[in-house]
Amino acid sequence: MDFLTSIKAKAKAAKKTIVLPESLEKRNLEAAATTLKEGFADIVLIGNKDEITKAAQEAGGFDVSKATIIDPENYERYDEMVNLLCELRKSKGLTPEQAKKTLSDPLYFGVMLVKMGVADGMVSGAIHATADVMRPALQIIKTKPGIKTASTFFVMCCDKKEFGDDGVLMFADCTLNQQPDPQQLAEIAVTTADSYAAFCDGEARVAMLSHSTKGSASHPDVDKVVEATRIAHELRPDVKLDGELQLDSAIVPSIGAQKAPGSTVAGKANVLVFPDIDAGNIGYKLVQRFAGAEAYGPIIQGLAKPVNDLSRGCYANDIVAVIAMTAFEAQII
Repeated sequence: MDFLTSIKAKAKAAKKTIVLPESLEKRNLEAAATTLKEGFADIVLIGNKDEITKAAQEAGGFDVSKATIIDPENYERYDEMVNLLCELRKSKGLTPEQAKKTLSDPLYFGVMLVKMGVADGMVSGAIHATADVMRPALQIIKTKPGIKTASTFFVMCCDKKEFGDDGVLMFADCTLNQQPDPQQLAEIAVTTADSYAAFCDGEARVAMLSHSTKGSASHPDVDKVVEATRIAHELRPDVKLDGELQLDSAIVPSIGAQKAPGSTVAGKANVLVFPDIDAGNIGYKLVQRFAGAEAYGPIIQGLAKPVNDLSRGCYANDIVAVIAMTAFEAQII
């Protein structure tokens, strides 16, 4: 069973409700119709029912009749939502009038549905920037207790089965943390190790990537990765994790054995933690485009409830995959 089929099966076993706030957008409507047809999640769409139904028909005859459609203009729990948002943002002095203006943004409205338990998770970003998706998530959902750094991962499924676990690897952080410091990088590493175990049904072997392997280069960027590795070991001594490692040292057995003999990770890593967002974002797109790998994500880890972002260049099937992963994530948070 391939990765996505497995995730859909897990999601279907304990079905969750996912809100798609970009409810008039063609790719979201197609993804909603596919999800409802396959039955691995329930869907909430935000907006006027007639407008959404018309948009779905005009976009390709997509059947979203089984979706729950919530119109903010006549939502029976709207006043409750306004009051809760004011309470959540009282330290910022948010007034009811300001709350109503905030809730006119469907991303905020969608996140509030998740906060109130009407939906179990949210997927957005096909027509919004990552910052627009993350802002309400961090303000309202916030991070899990004990976690300071939210981050993202992609599951990369490659034809070259000799890498990772039968061609499956997890890349982090590729979309969120611009220049993580050693503490943040360590938190990203151990959080991603747990995500790998949950999503991929295997033990994580985490490589802290660098342009250096075990002191082969000297630079403050290398020092950051070395320090992050030390902190990660302190945080989670149970996790198989090593660094600093160059990419080939991390995934090619012969090179790992040569450059980092005795390492439990070198040459067989299945989780690659990049030193910054530039490396991570470029890295996953290179593997996706040049190697033809499937890139499932990004999935935001570390939040108290799942809210996930999309690339604005995504296709409908990409949204379907993120819906399935979000539904599964809602089971394990």
